[in-house]
Amino acid sequence: MILGEFKPARNAVIFLLLISGLLYRPGMALAAECSLEALSAIMIDFDSGRVLYEQNPDTCIPPASLTKILSMYVALDMASRRGLDLDIPVTVSKRAANTGGSRMALAPRERVSLDNLLTGMAVSSGNDASMAVAEYFGQGYAPNFVSAMNSKARAIGMRNSLFANPHGLPAKGQRTTARDMLILSRAYLRDYPSALRYHSKRQIVHNGVVTYNRNPLLGQFAGADGLKTGWISASGYNLVSTARQGKTRLLAVILGCPSNSARAHEMHRLMEAGFMASRGQSSNVSSALASMPAELSGVSPVVTKRPKAFYAKVGKKVNKSSKGAKNIQMAKNNRPANKAVKAGKKGKNVHAAKQQLPPLHGAKSGISKHPAAASKNRNTQS
Repeated sequence: MILGEFKPARNAVIFLLLISGLLYRPGMALAAECSLEALSAIMIDFDSGRVLYEQNPDTCIPPASLTKILSMYVALDMASRRGLDLDIPVTVSKRAANTGGSRMALAPRERVSLDNLLTGMAVSSGNDASMAVAEYFGQGYAPNFVSAMNSKARAIGMRNSLFANPHGLPAKGQRTTARDMLILSRAYLRDYPSALRYHSKRQIVHNGVVTYNRNPLLGQFAGADGLKTGWISASGYNLVSTARQGKTRLLAVILGCPSNSARAHEMHRLMEAGFMASRGQSSNVSSALASMPAELSGVSPVVTKRPKAFYAKVGKKVNKSSKGAKNIQMAKNNRPANKAVKAGKKGKNVHAAKQQLPPLHGAKSGISKHPAAASKNRNTQS
């Protein structure tokens, strides 16, 4: 009688165990809540495309300068279709030269090779270079190029992304997700593997201005050779990174870190965990992350703790647009976080913008204002 009374419960337990066995596969990505100091993240094995780690990968967030990955992809596509040599000169318009935010220091009416402009987009995160390229391929009208960007995004499967400009400065409705950025970056590198030469370059000089690559893994993590950083106050600190060790290449995206140091530290941790799992030193990436110390040697420690108000609302829709904000980019903004150095002068570029992030295709939406910049209503884009 007693065993009979417990039979339904026992059967339910057995059923759940069987279902768990069917759903779980060895090596399956296991996302541990709040494992990374970021709004969202995702990592894959580049060659197989197997997802190794996920953390809120479909949460919408402004792309900031990660937009330039798509801009470069579309530019290389158009150059290839037209049979253009990358040394072809491009005349820089006054509008392009005066674009605010991070810059490679272009001057109005100067002629710069397409190759150098692409380098400026990757290294300097140059909004001026992005606009010059967009105008060149858009027949003098950047929105034509942006339309091609959105067509490309749809074609490769970026279901929850929308782009309103070629550089990533704040714009109404502009958004992406960690999963979409991963889809983009993998397609880009599969089609143009040689593009890593742009993204692995550490610094450039143009018109007497030295600008540095902001990617914190270059020269700091074994095998790291790209891709791109981004920051505006509405999104926080973003990073797409790839590294190869032996025969394994990993590709990872981290969005919405609360500080520059958090971005560097968390991507370093994620990459290290990924390679630990690939070498069989851990059963999966989540377990590897859990086994790591809070601070890794040789990496700048995280100095900003996770703001509860920011991460507690992951997935909650945005009900109102962010307020108008100034985008202030000083020439000194291009240290290893993009310090632009010119003898005797430090320039300022100011750009005002408003932003609204309605949900797209049922995707989750992040909050409209990042806490790291809440004290100052500024969007210094990078």
